[in-house]
Amino acid sequence: MQTEQLDFLRKLIETPSPSSGESVAQRAWLDYVKSYADRVETDAYGNALALLHPEGSPKILLAAHIDEIGFQVQYVDERGFIYFTTVGGSDPLLARGQRVRIHHEGRAVLGVIGSLAIHLQDREGKQDPPKWHELFIDIGAQSQQEALERISIGDLITYDSGFAPLHEELWVGRACDDRVGAFVVAEALRRISARREGLQACVIAASTIQEENGLFGASMVGYSAHPDAAVVVDVGHATDIPIADKKRHGDVQLGKGPILSRGSVNHPLLVRRLAEVARKHRIPYQQGIDPRRSGTDADAIFLQRGGIPTVALGIPNRYMHSPVEVVHLQDLETLAEWLSLFVGDLQEHESFRYQW
Repeated sequence: MQTEQLDFLRKLIETPSPSSGESVAQRAWLDYVKSYADRVETDAYGNALALLHPEGSPKILLAAHIDEIGFQVQYVDERGFIYFTTVGGSDPLLARGQRVRIHHEGRAVLGVIGSLAIHLQDREGKQDPPKWHELFIDIGAQSQQEALERISIGDLITYDSGFAPLHEELWVGRACDDRVGAFVVAEALRRISARREGLQACVIAASTIQEENGLFGASMVGYSAHPDAAVVVDVGHATDIPIADKKRHGDVQLGKGPILSRGSVNHPLLVRRLAEVARKHRIPYQQGIDPRRSGTDADAIFLQRGGIPTVALGIPNRYMHSPVEVVHLQDLETLAEWLSLFVGDLQEHESFRYQW
């Protein structure tokens, strides 16, 4: 990956933006894509769009969500300890002993989620996971008043975890779900822009909000953009670790390419077209299934305006929804190239509607 693209990816992942607090990350995304678009725009809730060749047909939406899981300050006790609730789906077993940042009025206040020393624990019998309301954050305050001078009820919280190389092309960080997807959409737009001569399609690159809270931004964008087809980029579970059961969750490996799934929201004609482009250009990809739902923004987009042909593409990700998500950079580049080739291969007014 080139230095400019890697710097952008790192900036995206390290910029905090839990659901409902995406504005800083959206500005970073828009600053990058505006050079490759004919125009950029945002909507009332902060979804960000970059349009290329807006007069073209078909109209293709490339979408990924910019928000991440996190926490939110709920209560501060008389001693200054902070209690919180979840934003999105987090695992309480991972929380104790973690550093966090409380985001307050442009500042990031360091805190730690308290953990009782093992010497003081009663270790007899089965240990149940902690309940979220039992966990607390220590920012070193001595009283409620002192704590509330530094943070406020409602402040958003993220794990204090950066983005770093684990080994060669493997990188680790929090919020790879789904900043890597937002990166791929931006990178695909850059590549399409570089090859725009002969481009037939209108391309709408979208960075959506509040996926982790309920696919809310995607519902807005799917309705307002009303594309002829949509490709949603999100992460998928890499099962190439000792504790993952492939019989239950399939076989997905880091570095072997993105995931193209069949079933549920994934429109068969769109899946077939993407597979044809992959074979034509020798793009490696892995196969998955979505028997009931994809668990991505695709579930919201395909329902809009009487039905939008939609497909979800996955980036293999180890340890999803943790502070140590691991991705392979080549998978990101492969997917960006696949999307750019797919869009460039579309014929004028090409449709993915069933014709009986």
